[in-house]
Amino acid sequence: MATVATRPNVASRRREHTFYTGIAVVIASVVFVGFSRTYFLKHLFGAPALPPLVHVHALLFTTWIALFITQTTLVSARRTDVHMRLGIAGFLLAVCMMVVGPLTAIASVKRGHVPVGLPPVVFLSIPLFDILLFSILISAGFFLRRKREHHKRLMLVATLAILPAAFARFPPSALGPYQPTAAFIFTDLVLLAAIAYDTFNHRRLHPAFAWAGLLLIVSYPLRLAIAGTSGWTTFAQWLIR
Repeated sequence: MATVATRPNVASRRREHTFYTGIAVVIASVVFVGFSRTYFLKHLFGAPALPPLVHVHALLFTTWIALFITQTTLVSARRTDVHMRLGIAGFLLAVCMMVVGPLTAIASVKRGHVPVGLPPVVFLSIPLFDILLFSILISAGFFLRRKREHHKRLMLVATLAILPAAFARFPPSALGPYQPTAAFIFTDLVLLAAIAYDTFNHRRLHPAFAWAGLLLIVSYPLRLAIAGTSGWTTFAQWLIR
């Protein structure tokens, strides 16, 4: 009886596979829409030419999104053997993102590509904290890769950690005048929807979602508070000098 009681519910597992595949598609759609005017379809919007570093950044981060969809699909297809082999490549890709992401953000600020109304040193806190959170969650996910239930939730939240950049590039009419705050709120809504569905499906809040989700949500006001300090101003000015 104990074996039967602990056997995963087939319907629940099927819903979970559908959920992870679905949210991967949602994330990819947000990234495409967000960066369509400035990158993917920039020739249709008359966007200026971009430096090579931006193209490298776009290649790495787009590959991550494609890999995330691939990995969720492989799990749904029960090809965990391929999923685990790709996971090593995925971690190496993430390490490259951890290096190129901050370099691109710093170079962008140096070129004066900063949202209207945000001082450069304050804006810099947003992408740098995004990649910091991504790094923390990816490292935790890789460390806990043998604990499947923890691993998949950490990888999802890690991917959501880099989603504000895409939301922030939505047309102003979509987010209103409160960017980047609106980008954070929209990311939180996706995160909370994922946690709510997972909690409903499993009848409990998974600890990986609890602490990783809390870390992501708290990071938004925290980074803006830090960005207003003299210490951060000195550090950011040193980065972009």
